[in-house]
Amino acid sequence: SLLPPLLALLCLGLAQPNPDPDEPWCPYKVGGDGAAAAAAGARLCFRPPARGFQCSARGCRAHRSAGGALVANVLRNGSVLLQWGMRHWGPPARPAAALRGFALNCSWDGTYTRFPCDSVELGAACRDYLLAEAHGSVRYRLCLQPRFAPPRPAPPAQCVEFRVEPAAMRDIVVAMTAVGGSICVMLVFICLLVAYITENLMSPALARGGHAAAA
Repeated sequence: SLLPPLLALLCLGLAQPNPDPDEPWCPYKVGGDGAAAAAAGARLCFRPPARGFQCSARGCRAHRSAGGALVANVLRNGSVLLQWGMRHWGPPARPAAALRGFALNCSWDGTYTRFPCDSVELGAACRDYLLAEAHGSVRYRLCLQPRFAPPRPAPPAQCVEFRVEPAAMRDIVVAMTAVGGSICVMLVFICLLVAYITENLMSPALARGGHAAAA
């Protein structure tokens, strides 16, 4: 019977996402000796753009490059979302058709020296990139440079530096916040209880004592 294969093909077709043609996917290639490079295996990969992302003060901390083109959004879960825009690279203006892509270089500070991490080549349609796992208590330096078709020279790279909060420290902060909130609630409850006792129990007793003295 041909019914089971047809049903399998139908389910497979429904499971595949349909990308929006108005939002091109970001092609990228990871190079280097890090875990991301080993997982990618120098293959060309694709990721959807993070449209409309905004760094909230409670769960994210934004670090901007000196020129304002590159922003590193450090999230509480240890990941870092990089965002950039071409309008911040400044004059001279270059046509979008000449843009060939971006080169992202990464390094982090060790105890005595600076170590390179994964370098990424991104397509011209890319405006963000996600570092899924960043080491805690390590100062990162990320530099992004646009690449244009010759003979147009590439503008200088813009760099951003940041430090990721360690996971243990995040857990301690969350625990201290929870304990502090519980203590505040208990103190408010105790104050209300004391006020209730003073108002409803002590006042009638004092009033009866005053009447007895007068008699």
